[in-house]
Amino acid sequence: MSDGSKVKKPAGLTSYRFMFLLIFGIVTGCLVGMVTGEKAVALRPLGQLFLYFMYTAVVPLVFFNMVSAVASMRNMRRLEKILANTLAVFVITGIIASVFIIAILLVFPPAKGVSIQFSAYEVTEKISLLDQVVRSFSVSDFYLLLSKSAMLPLIIFSVVLGWCITSVTQDNKNSVVIEFMNTMSEAFMKMVGIIMLYAPIGLGAYFAALVGEYGAELMGAYARAVIMFYPICIAYFLFAFTAYAYYAGGVNGIRIFYKYIFPAVVTSFATQSSIATLPTNFDCAEKMGCEKDVSSIVLPMGATIHMDGTVLTTIMKIAFLFGLFNMSFFGIGTWVTATLISILTGVVLSGIPSGGMLGSLIIVGFYGFNPDVIPIIVSIGLLTDPIATTINATGDTVTSMMVTRRLDGADWLEKKISSGAVALKTK
Repeated sequence: MSDGSKVKKPAGLTSYRFMFLLIFGIVTGCLVGMVTGEKAVALRPLGQLFLYFMYTAVVPLVFFNMVSAVASMRNMRRLEKILANTLAVFVITGIIASVFIIAILLVFPPAKGVSIQFSAYEVTEKISLLDQVVRSFSVSDFYLLLSKSAMLPLIIFSVVLGWCITSVTQDNKNSVVIEFMNTMSEAFMKMVGIIMLYAPIGLGAYFAALVGEYGAELMGAYARAVIMFYPICIAYFLFAFTAYAYYAGGVNGIRIFYKYIFPAVVTSFATQSSIATLPTNFDCAEKMGCEKDVSSIVLPMGATIHMDGTVLTTIMKIAFLFGLFNMSFFGIGTWVTATLISILTGVVLSGIPSGGMLGSLIIVGFYGFNPDVIPIIVSIGLLTDPIATTINATGDTVTSMMVTRRLDGADWLEKKISSGAVALKTK
């Protein structure tokens, strides 16, 4: 017995070692940024190198993962159930996030006592909402799919291609094409594992540059809105995600979620990108026991259209502007409208370059605010993006747990634990 426990302890420590290395790298980067100030911006290329590696690997990873998962399904009914449950969870959690932050902002108005001098504003080309929807769901040529800015079109293409492969290989379960897709999926996961070896250095350098460049802005005139947003997101993470994990797997669901989620927390907070966090999320979901066909669909979809953090920050911006212009942020109509705009912004603009700017234009245009406020809310978005991205990315992982529960039953996690597929304890 004692020998067995001695063997297990190092394994448990090893499972957390990489997380400690990531945290050490980021803390070191923060200290370097604080001490050297703007000089730390010189380290940005080292951080960008890590992001570029991740971006080049994530597009083929998503493609092969999703095609492999869909093509390997024995029937399309499971795919339909996964998609239906995924979209339902996305909408429901978005509404919950809206209600959560609206309740807090009614008690603690973000613009209380704030006075800001408006800066000049240059009119940006206006793009209709319908055009934005078309651009979000499609591209004009095949090669444009091979870009991180076209994740949603790539996901749609991959799902359809996987279904087509299944339809033409129904009599051959061991199709060479399916085996190829499975092999490539595993190969790119291996490649991501190699890239992640550089993560502590890359993320540390990236964070040093961020702190060195933007640290002083936290003391700006709108610091109240920015600073209060972080506790709101932390509270949402602790309360909402704990409840979601409990729904997915009871008490053990909570334990599993908090045991394996922190690498995704660290990566998403540092990179400020749900897409760059995808490889880490895939690994977390696998360790939590989520079925591969579920996580391979939920996580890429979530990285583009599941944006609880975006909902939180969008409503924060709206409430801030209401306070800035002495308007009452009260009433069912006001709250429903803010909720719809926030969810729409998260879904439609999440995969679009400069989506934050376009989202700001939607807010200002819809409510008729003075366009001079655009730089203000864009800056708020810039400073709150790390924690909002963390909510976005980690929310995708807990959604994978909930969808797995919806498909495989309330006892899915207990079966995984009892079979040894999921390690609950590290002793």
